Amino acid sequence: NTFSLSILTIQSNKQSAMKSVIIASLLASAVAFAPAKSASKTSALNSFEDELGAQAPLGFFDPLGLVADGDQEKFDRLRYVEIKHGRICQLAFLGQITTRGGVHLPGDIDMSGHSFESYPNGIAALIGPDAIPAAGFAQMFLFIGFLELAFMKDIEGTGNEFVGDFRNGFIDFGWDSLDAEAQLSKRAIELNNGRAAQMGILGLMVHEKLGEIGMGVDLPIIGQLS
Repeated sequence: NTFSLSILTIQSNKQSAMKSVIIASLLASAVAFAPAKSASKTSALNSFEDELGAQAPLGFFDPLGLVADGDQEKFDRLRYVEIKHGRICQLAFLGQITTRGGVHLPGDIDMSGHSFESYPNGIAALIGPDAIPAAGFAQMFLFIGFLELAFMKDIEGTGNEFVGDFRNGFIDFGWDSLDAEAQLSKRAIELNNGRAAQMGILGLMVHEKLGEIGMGVDLPIIGQLS
């Protein structure tokens, strides 16, 4: 009857549509593994395999293909961001283990007599019912913004030598007294320490939140986060 024919027609259309989707998927897969794409990735690998940070055992590691096009300007921008985030996370990780080890700034944080050590550690110091006053948070925010805009950037024409060089013709700390090999080693150490610190501070933040739901564990040196 007409109803049965309609059902059969719908099922047939669904099967045809499914076949079309499968064929399209196969074609997309074929395009994804086409020689031109492989050549592009190989070209990018050759472009950056000798860059600072491409170290054993991974070498040049770009699983998301962010610089698969071999764009040097994009690579430099990502490296700039990586170095800056690494520096921030090194400070954050050091701050975490220092305050959780019982070391705080002396004196009071405000005119009301609240001491620095009276506030919780970690995220709770900034967000939550026991966080520092809003005015204190605003002061830190503005100070960091001032550093970001005035100092923590690569100012052109000041003699900076590489991405992430923020000396800007002002601070040296004996850098120019090192030979090229020592300078490269120092830069590699900073980059790797920054990468480790990014993972470290993320791990501490996760453990802190796990402690809030009763799933915390005792960590070396700093114990259980709360």
